[in-house]
Amino acid sequence: PIKTPGPGFDGSVFLEVWDPGGAQPPNSHPSSVETFFILEGSGVAYSDADEFPVAVGGFVVLPAGTVHRIVNTGTTRLYAVTTMQPDAGFAALVEAGVPELIDESDRRWVGTAAAQTPVS
Repeated sequence: PIKTPGPGFDGSVFLEVWDPGGAQPPNSHPSSVETFFILEGSGVAYSDADEFPVAVGGFVVLPAGTVHRIVNTGTTRLYAVTTMQPDAGFAALVEAGVPELIDESDRRWVGTAAAQTPVS
């Protein structure tokens, strides 16, 4: 489940995981800024006509209205902390998706208690 600090907070924070070769489809958020802090792995980010590499320690800011995506071009999973500000219904969209179980390799990022919970 997705947690927020309280009713006055209109943002969301996620752990996002891409398998090798994985990517989200091109997407856009008309009124929200999306950020990614890369924890592990490598890939390529696309934002409108721009293309740039992402790697451990990188911080990507995707302005509202840009058409963007991240592709895992590495040989291992790509992990990022993702934020959406304001949320604008994004958390509800993610929670309505198909749940993915956290596996053993993911536990270092989410803790053992959260690893028992399906995450979408």
